[in-house]
Amino acid sequence: MSQTHLPDRYVVMGNPVEHSKSPRIHALFAQQTGEPLEYGRLCPAVEAFEQEALAFFADGGRGANVTVPFKLRAFALASKLSPRAMAAGAVNTLRQDASGIYGDNTDGVGLVRDIEVNLQRPLGGQRILLLGAGGAAQGVVLPLLERGPAQLTIANRTAATAQALASRFAAAAASAALAGTAAAVAACTLTGGGPQQIEPQAYDIIINATAGSLDGALPECDERAFGPGTLAYDMMYSAQPTVFMQHARALGARAEDGLGMLVEQAAEAFFVWRDKRPDSAPVLKLLRDEMRASGGAV
Repeated sequence: MSQTHLPDRYVVMGNPVEHSKSPRIHALFAQQTGEPLEYGRLCPAVEAFEQEALAFFADGGRGANVTVPFKLRAFALASKLSPRAMAAGAVNTLRQDASGIYGDNTDGVGLVRDIEVNLQRPLGGQRILLLGAGGAAQGVVLPLLERGPAQLTIANRTAATAQALASRFAAAAASAALAGTAAAVAACTLTGGGPQQIEPQAYDIIINATAGSLDGALPECDERAFGPGTLAYDMMYSAQPTVFMQHARALGARAEDGLGMLVEQAAEAFFVWRDKRPDSAPVLKLLRDEMRASGGAV
């Protein structure tokens, strides 16, 4: 077989990356859409991400998903950025084309699609509390604002970090690149601060964007923020409910994990690469069934 007929090559880049289910997800998407591609894992040494990423593309690689700890460095590596990547300040999707390496961020749209489509919870007009102001939070603020919530409060242990993030997105929305978001921000109360900024009344949606669930730590949050009408969403996922989910359910809220976000951000990346949008629902169902059957994390 000649080189021109070999399948296009994609990878997930991270360190560590052995646990990643991205190869399985994208293999299912490729099978579903009939797209000829191969998808593998690449674990660059922490100090050598740029060299290994550039070598992959120089060898004909077409695209990559990027996970921790390389999202900020992928942002710097890209020669062109999407508006949502510029707003997030981080890149989780790279694509090589004639103009160079294009960087995008699909985390936020993955979150929004999971909440609105899979969980059937519209975001428009909702009072949303976002816990955390790190990289995970940065990637989802703009897509949340674009859905027109009534209020978006960013709460972080370090109040100055949350305040800076809220200010950055308010300013970014008024810029030419994100002019379409300005109206959404104008109609939304966008605030940031420490845990003391959390209002002592139930929010419609609470999103845990902290890494606390990885080590069983609860983010600081007034228990009165949870109520029977609250959707408590943890961006982490595992076979068993996370400590955040358990806490939310004990307070009467509906709690969901981030497995759907994982699949939906992958579907968006597939669209960025191939200009075809796969059907995420059967892939999400398969992964969920397998996770429950195995009793281990997906």
